[in-house]
Amino acid sequence: MATVCVVGLGYIGLPTAAVIARSGASVLGIDVSPHVVETINAGRIHIEEANLESLVHEMVARGSLRAALAPEPSDVFVIAVPTPFTENHAPDIKYVLAATRSIAPAVRKGSLVIVESTCPVGTTEAVRDVLKEARPDLLFPDGGDAATDVCVAYCPERVLPGKILEELVSNDRSIGGLSTICAERAVDFYKGFVAGECLATTARAAEMCKLVENSFRDVNIAFANELSIVCDTLDLDVWEVIRLANRHPRVNILQPGPGVGGHCIAVDPWFIVDSDPENARLIRTAREVNDGKAHYVFARTAALADAHPDAAIACLGLSFKANIDDLRESPALEIAVELAKKYGDRVRVVEPHVDALPSAFNGTGATKVTLDQALDECEVLVVLVDHHEFRGVAANRRVGKAIYDTRGLWPA
Repeated sequence: MATVCVVGLGYIGLPTAAVIARSGASVLGIDVSPHVVETINAGRIHIEEANLESLVHEMVARGSLRAALAPEPSDVFVIAVPTPFTENHAPDIKYVLAATRSIAPAVRKGSLVIVESTCPVGTTEAVRDVLKEARPDLLFPDGGDAATDVCVAYCPERVLPGKILEELVSNDRSIGGLSTICAERAVDFYKGFVAGECLATTARAAEMCKLVENSFRDVNIAFANELSIVCDTLDLDVWEVIRLANRHPRVNILQPGPGVGGHCIAVDPWFIVDSDPENARLIRTAREVNDGKAHYVFARTAALADAHPDAAIACLGLSFKANIDDLRESPALEIAVELAKKYGDRVRVVEPHVDALPSAFNGTGATKVTLDQALDECEVLVVLVDHHEFRGVAANRRVGKAIYDTRGLWPA
């Protein structure tokens, strides 16, 4: 079976490495953190994802998966590192290019290099150019179908946190190559562990496809979030309005929340806006609506807190979505931190999926408590994340509380 090197062992890279190892390949995972490398080599994991730890433990024990700080010569290289944006929302691909430079010495004739990181259109070509400069002894694809020593392709992930292991296998994949041969090589590789359909296309089309998927979601969530604010203005229950509207056979409004988080939906649309700011008007507006929802929720909660002077304030949830520990771009985290800065030790935070409060709370006086402690001690409750634990709070535990429920968990 192939030797595979996966660069980046985070929320996508580690599950991907484990699933590839399960298919029979020999997988080397690369990360810049010695702690991550040591943890994985001990058969443990440093993130939270359903069923991942048992799979990693099994693959490490079997000798199919190991971790290291530096790449080694391999048949296939998979780059799965973060792609953040700058303060002005421009995409930052420095980690992708750094990962490319790290694998360049290990690339050999016959290697296949795949970028899985979410990227602006044209990044796969930039990866090819970095490799080409570092390895003038090898031939790289030029966009045509001329012979090449190394194939370069792009294949974005499209998985749901909490179901990553399942969806890595079951979901269809859009696989773009810098040539037809590159696409075919990559398709053959993914068919080794993906049960969904593997669809060959160009690298640029695959790059744009990933951005479009998350922008579609962002636009639809923005409609729900904007609708929730309008319903507040009109003193209407947005959850009831959506429930009734969705009885229309061609209407499917999503559920509002405190904003949009995660490293995909909250980030990827900006990559399209950056590439064509004059024409990406709806996409930009959706991003502004969803970012603005967090500010709206903070203001509403602050008004509630001010109406109950000296009352303790419980922020229920920090992660960007339910039942995970991922805090990346989380509106719940943003709101809770701002409340802690304003109200100090009045703020209690309930987040069952993390062991300690993030450093952003340092010096604020806010404390992490259990759900029972929050219900006993706090007069003001703000629901920011729809964790399973919060859904089960009995009505009698909420009597007499001032509640702002951004997730519609607790009917009035």
